[in-house]
Amino acid sequence: MAKGKEDKGKKGGEKKAKVTSKVSNNYEVSGGKLTRKNQFCPKCGMGVFMANHKNRKTCGKCGYMEKN
Repeated sequence: MAKGKEDKGKKGGEKKAKVTSKVSNNYEVSGGKLTRKNQFCPKCGMGVFMANHKNRKTCGKCGYMEKN
């Protein structure tokens, strides 16, 4: 190793917290049926939700945007 440089690896025992899936936030159960809260992207098709912002809806996969 070069003089004055240290090993910048992880220290023993440090682990990242697992990120849980947020898919359940896109659906709502009403009367025994699932209803979708957000709309699907028209370019990507079924299964890709659009994110709701204050003044627009955007697709995180392809970047498609609609203004409200």
